[in-house]
Amino acid sequence: MIQHTFGLLVQPSSQWKRITALSESSFKTLLLYPWFLAIIPSVAWYYGTTHIGWSVGDGEVIKLTRESARTICILFYLTQVACLAAIGYFIHWMADTYGAASSISKGIIIASLAATPMFIAGAVGFYPILWLDMLIGIVAVCWAVYLMYLGIPIVMGIPEERGFLFSSAVMGVALVILICLMVGAVILWDFGAAPAFTD
Repeated sequence: MIQHTFGLLVQPSSQWKRITALSESSFKTLLLYPWFLAIIPSVAWYYGTTHIGWSVGDGEVIKLTRESARTICILFYLTQVACLAAIGYFIHWMADTYGAASSISKGIIIASLAATPMFIAGAVGFYPILWLDMLIGIVAVCWAVYLMYLGIPIVMGIPEERGFLFSSAVMGVALVILICLMVGAVILWDFGAAPAFTD
């Protein structure tokens, strides 16, 4: 799995082709990919928010309590995996419209592999610096979008023009899921998952 991670970061086009050429059993093992890589940002942000902390401007350093950070990071981990599963389901659901043969597992694998830069960029949480984390996050999101637009036509075996429309529809679904996440976070705060800060 690690070779796919590195390959998608440095040679994305050829790596997507290699992934497409995998046997059915090897391809399905990639369903474990998000379960492993989602650990990186979850652990990084747990450590960074409890041990290092962050500050805005020249203000005091803010840290979360360990209990609060643990709850939030577990929810963060599960949310990453659930969002990729949801996006993968919609990739599968829309495949017929764009003339592609698909399965739910294929959709989840495409979504998960395209999210590789965001998983890796999540490591910035080990040392939270707001402006740097935002900058790296924006670059990671841009690269993930590029991977999605590049990967869908290759893996689904459809022309690039149709792949562009397909990928654009997937991006629309991802934005809707992002809005749902924001609403869900506010609701979870009311049910006890609000951050608790150290004194």
